[in-house]
Amino acid sequence: MTISRFQMTVAICAGILLGSTLVNTTPSVAQEPAAAAAETLDPSSEQHTQFAPGVVTVIPSDASPEETFDGPLTLKTFLAAHPELEWKADKFPGNSPHFDPRSRTLVEMAKQVVLRREVYCLEFSFKPLRQMYIDVPVSSGRLQRKLVWYMVYRVRYRGNDLRPVADEVGGSKLYQRLETISYESRRFFPLVTLKDRVGGQEYLDRILPSAKAKIAAREQITAPLYNSVEIARQPIPYSSDENAPGVWGVLTWMDVNPSIDYLSLYVSGLTNAFQQDGEGDDAPYRRKALQLNFFRPGDAMGQTEDTIRFGVPSFEDEAEQAYILEKYNQKEPLHYRWVFRTVN
Repeated sequence: MTISRFQMTVAICAGILLGSTLVNTTPSVAQEPAAAAAETLDPSSEQHTQFAPGVVTVIPSDASPEETFDGPLTLKTFLAAHPELEWKADKFPGNSPHFDPRSRTLVEMAKQVVLRREVYCLEFSFKPLRQMYIDVPVSSGRLQRKLVWYMVYRVRYRGNDLRPVADEVGGSKLYQRLETISYESRRFFPLVTLKDRVGGQEYLDRILPSAKAKIAAREQITAPLYNSVEIARQPIPYSSDENAPGVWGVLTWMDVNPSIDYLSLYVSGLTNAFQQDGEGDDAPYRRKALQLNFFRPGDAMGQTEDTIRFGVPSFEDEAEQAYILEKYNQKEPLHYRWVFRTVN
C-alpha cells in the first residue's frame, strides 16, 4: 500500500503530540511506584475544577457555645404523665418530702432540666444564582421547555464541633467548659427554599435529573454533582486543607415569579443547632438555617440576560433603604446571616 507524503507527515505530527501527552502525565522519577499507584486508587486525587478568586463565595461554618444547651426547661409532658409524683397532704404531711430537700425531688428537678448536645456546622460555598432554559418532563409525559433557576454549591466539613464537658465537683457533674472534636465525616441533609421578599411566596428546591448534566457543563463542574436527594447519601469528609475539593451539589427551582426583584435562599441542614421555647406541643421548634440574600435588577422580559446579584442593594435615599431592609427583615444590609426558622 502506498503512503503519500501528506499522510506520513500527519502520522509523524500525531506521534509527536501523543508522545508529548504521555510525557506530561508520567509521574516524576522521584515518586515511588507504590505511592503513585495509591494516588491512582484514591478518589481524593481526582482532578477537580479550580475557580478563580471571587467566583465561588465561601460562607464559613458557625457553631456557637450557646447552641450546645437548652434550659432550664420544665418537662411538662413528663409531669403530666406522672401525677403520682406530686406531694399530697394525705401522703406527705406539710406538703413536703420526708428526707430530701424539695429541690432534689423528681418534680422540682423536672422543672429545672438543662439539655446538652454536640453542635456541628458545615462550610457552604456557592457559585452565582443563575437561570437557563431546560427541557424537563411534565405530567403529560412529554418534555416542556422551562426556565430553571439554579445554584451549584460545595459543602465541606472542617471539624471543630463543640461538645460540653463535665467536671466532677463534690460528687456531681458540673458543666463549665466546651471542647472541640472532629469526626471522619458528617452528612448533609439539605432543605433549601427560595423566598420572594416582596410577595412572600416560597419555592422548594425541585429534583430535575434532566437539568443536572447541562448545569454541570455550563458551570464547568468536573467533580460529581449531586441533587438534594443524592447528596444526603454522600459522607462529607473532614479536611483542614483550604484546597480540599469537598462535595458539590445543585439546587433547582421552576415556575418562579418572573417579576421577582428581592429574594433570599434559606439553607437548612448545614448544622444541627436549634431553638425551642420550653417543651411540649405548644413550644415552637426552630432550626438554624443560612439566609443568603440576593436582588435581581430586571423584569419579566429576557430573564436569562438579567444578573442575579448577591447581597442587599444599597440606596442613598434613607426611606428607600429602610423599605428594602424591612423586606429582608434586617436592620442593616447583610449579604448573609444565620437565622432560626420555625419548622412546620
